[in-house]
Amino acid sequence: MTGLGEASARGTAMDRDCLSCIKYLMFVFNFLIFLGGSFLLGVGVWVLVDPTGFKEIVAANPLLFTGVYIILAMGGMLFLLGFLGCCGAIRENKCLLMFFFMLILVIFLAELAAAILAFIFREHLTREYFTKELKRHYQGYNNTDVFTGTWNAIMNTFDCCGVNSPVDFEESLFRRINPNEMVPAACCRRGSHPGDSAYIPQEECLMGNMLFRNNKGCYSAVVDYFELYIYVAGALAIVVLTIELFAMVFAMCLFRGIQ
Repeated sequence: MTGLGEASARGTAMDRDCLSCIKYLMFVFNFLIFLGGSFLLGVGVWVLVDPTGFKEIVAANPLLFTGVYIILAMGGMLFLLGFLGCCGAIRENKCLLMFFFMLILVIFLAELAAAILAFIFREHLTREYFTKELKRHYQGYNNTDVFTGTWNAIMNTFDCCGVNSPVDFEESLFRRINPNEMVPAACCRRGSHPGDSAYIPQEECLMGNMLFRNNKGCYSAVVDYFELYIYVAGALAIVVLTIELFAMVFAMCLFRGIQ
């Protein structure tokens, strides 16, 4: 009988140690989720207050504008979930753990669905697609048109012209509206100092003079600028999904282990 009692005591102590290990592992994973939410909040705020011109691009495009607020909402949700998960793990509160599990499951499925949709609709991010849309919809000087305003902001911000090159404006809506201009004013070069722009003959640029216009396409300019951020964002997305998956597993194990 004594042997059975000692074995039972050892088993109970082992269960307590295992439960304690799961509790602290869950705390660590939820702290990482908390940090991930803080990062997303920081990115969203940075885009909204960025002084380099990206703010204007976002504001001119309703899709990007909505995306920024989605990032802010996701960051706030992860921030809150990380906090709830940490509290639920340390306090061993079953209600908090179940609430945390259900919310993070919904977020995990939403992120997974978004990744699948992004993969399915990836063809809409090709050079050919952007070139076709530019030729069909870009007007040049219509400040009330969202599409035109977005492209003007991109070309002014990244010192580029067209999707591939200024040739993209041939046989386009812009040329039909402005038959005497080869490229829009947004393609014209600007000096490195504010006063330098006065010495750049805009008429020469509008007539297509290569010396006074930007000749690099915006697709390459934007991809080069955001290439590092795209890879970092993709890697972070994989890391966040993995952390969320482990956090759900630990939450359920801890929930079932609490008496």
